Amino acid sequence: MERVKTNELRPGSKSARNLMERSAFMKALLKIVGVMGVSLVMSGTSKIGSAFAPIVIIWLLFNFSFGIYNLVYFDHSVLKAFSPYFAGAYFVRNKTDGWRSLGGILLAFTGVEALFADLGAFTRRQVPIPNVSLQLKLNRCLVPSSSRGCASDFHVSYWHQNKGAYSNPFFSSVPPGTFYPSLVIAILAAIVASQTMITATFQLLSQIIKLSYFPQIKVKHTSKVFHGQIYIPWVNWLLMVGTICVTAAYSNTTKLGEAYGVCVILVTFITTSMVSLVALIIWRLHFLIVLAGFLIFGTLDALYLSSTLTKVPDGAWFTLCLAVLLSSIFVLWRYGKENQWRAEREDRVSPSQLLTELPKDAEKDGGAPVLRLSSSMGGAPVSRLRGVGIFFDKTGSPNSSPSVFIHFLQKFQAAPAVVVFFHIRPLSAPTVALEDRFSVSRCFAHISSKSTLHDFYRVTIRHGYADEVITSDLGPTIYENIRNFIIHERDMSSAPSPLPESTSTDEESSSSSPDPAATTNNTNNRNAPFDISAEFANNSKQQHVRQALASLKAAHDDQVVYIVGKEQMRIREVQGWGDVSGAGRKIALAAFLWLRSNTGSKVANMNLDVEKLVEVGFVKVI
Repeated sequence: MERVKTNELRPGSKSARNLMERSAFMKALLKIVGVMGVSLVMSGTSKIGSAFAPIVIIWLLFNFSFGIYNLVYFDHSVLKAFSPYFAGAYFVRNKTDGWRSLGGILLAFTGVEALFADLGAFTRRQVPIPNVSLQLKLNRCLVPSSSRGCASDFHVSYWHQNKGAYSNPFFSSVPPGTFYPSLVIAILAAIVASQTMITATFQLLSQIIKLSYFPQIKVKHTSKVFHGQIYIPWVNWLLMVGTICVTAAYSNTTKLGEAYGVCVILVTFITTSMVSLVALIIWRLHFLIVLAGFLIFGTLDALYLSSTLTKVPDGAWFTLCLAVLLSSIFVLWRYGKENQWRAEREDRVSPSQLLTELPKDAEKDGGAPVLRLSSSMGGAPVSRLRGVGIFFDKTGSPNSSPSVFIHFLQKFQAAPAVVVFFHIRPLSAPTVALEDRFSVSRCFAHISSKSTLHDFYRVTIRHGYADEVITSDLGPTIYENIRNFIIHERDMSSAPSPLPESTSTDEESSSSSPDPAATTNNTNNRNAPFDISAEFANNSKQQHVRQALASLKAAHDDQVVYIVGKEQMRIREVQGWGDVSGAGRKIALAAFLWLRSNTGSKVANMNLDVEKLVEVGFVKVI
């Protein structure tokens, strides 16, 4: 998101943004409120899958048809409930009891809330298409909610004439002969509702993982056409266990409904608050306009929220406790990651701060330049090992070196004959074409310098979620891409420069119209196979290319080694347990490290030849 310039903000918006950016309390509060809202959604909301649309439509038609039947055959006076006058009279007559009943009518419009979970299945490109995506989602959420509310009002006409129907309101009011069809549709609708909740949980958790509020866990994409369809096996099993526990804990569906209503109205209130901040800072609306909108919608949300909070002792405590537990995990993981990132900044140094190349006259027998550690690293000479060393680079930054390479140099004072900084960059697309997958570049001594380190390369692979890139032939694949890169460099450097403007001589005029056959021959020569010994033996620039290809091939023939970093962390010692903040920090980081050690991917799981896999361990203090 692009940051709005300060001079473009209104005074009220500027003050609000300054408060949030400078206050550590506001930053922490926004994080906690944000993850709390997501946790509440995961604890009790749903997402309607398009595959179940026919079942939902039939279920709504059953409700609506049965309501019309009861309205015609029993008591049509219930239509007066649509009048706001009777709603106001109801609250005046019942006072506190009327206010308490607000918590019981939330389920009449909770389908609208599913819109927020639905949007997670759409890409950034799809969301701005109003007529295709947003309107369909709105219709799918609003129509079921309003239809369900209307049908409930129509069923009241039967309940008004039959007092005993309150114990089983829906099945008692169905027309004669439709009990079993309505029972089958009701069971299918319950299955759809459970599936929508599972899908929403998958969507929200995948977004939380991308924001570094939860450990990286295995996510399966189930479709190459619809990018948002995902499956998380670990979460699916956890939901199954949670469903069994909730079913055993609650004695009836009334308490479940009350717990669900608290989640929905809390999410609605948090959304109203967040939208107000966006309107003030991002949309740059006037402070009074934002305040007026917040007071209107916030007051309505507060009325429903205050009513539902009275149901906490009756069962809503469970979802609130679950939301607090999830929020604690999210905030804890983010706090630990921020401490980890601060510790890793020490290793973000450019190659010029690690290595220096001796002048050309110091080279041995015309071989590779001699490397030496920089003065800050001790200044010792660097030995060159046989083979190609592929160092896995987590950040992929062009102006820094991978942490594993830095610690490899510090421990062994050696470097492979050919060094490759390998970075994996996942994309949201299902697949990436082979010709667009690899990106190879020279490793510059400094980001602003044009001098390169001899036999140092950066390789970035971009892949989709359906592509498998860590395979047993990764080394040969990287070798071929680096070789093609060197040859492409030769083609670019040997391309003819444009001719200068000629003077008016007859010979130059005749040369300005080349013979077509000669042009064809030149093109064929440019596409001819690369033959260094015959064509470029006397060219110093091409001689350098020949040496680069020869050294690359020799190193590849010797061996290819994959070098992965194993980062361990140690908590900085607290001076004394009397320091409450220091002790709390140590406990939080200890919990983070426990989660990290139990959720991180293992090197043994990589689909690589274990005999060529090296793990370099190092410790960071957080």
